[in-house]
Amino acid sequence: MEPFKPSATQQLKLGADVEPCEPLWKRAPTRDPEGRPLSDFMMIIPRLGKRPTTEMRERLDAIQAVLHRYRSVVVFADVNLRLSTLWVTVRPVPGICLELSAAVKMQVPEALLVAQKHH
Repeated sequence: MEPFKPSATQQLKLGADVEPCEPLWKRAPTRDPEGRPLSDFMMIIPRLGKRPTTEMRERLDAIQAVLHRYRSVVVFADVNLRLSTLWVTVRPVPGICLELSAAVKMQVPEALLVAQKHH
């Protein structure tokens, strides 16, 4: 099977190392255009930014392919190589955060969903 090759408009937009980036809380949307709240989740991908370039690119391509498959619900995605994190904002579809994070984990087994402990 040939690897997913996104068009230029589908590429993950990675922040440049040289330019400071706005904080995530300023960039990630919290509501859709109609004012409805959005959902989000974060995953930690241990040592993502410290891997050899080829390995890092493989993981980023795998994440990008998953996000592309879920493009109808993904509103925003951010990969932070320095922190080795993936932040995803989605439309509020029941169960989508677990489904999408599981799909990422299937492609990048070391990816860990960050979750709040339920009391």
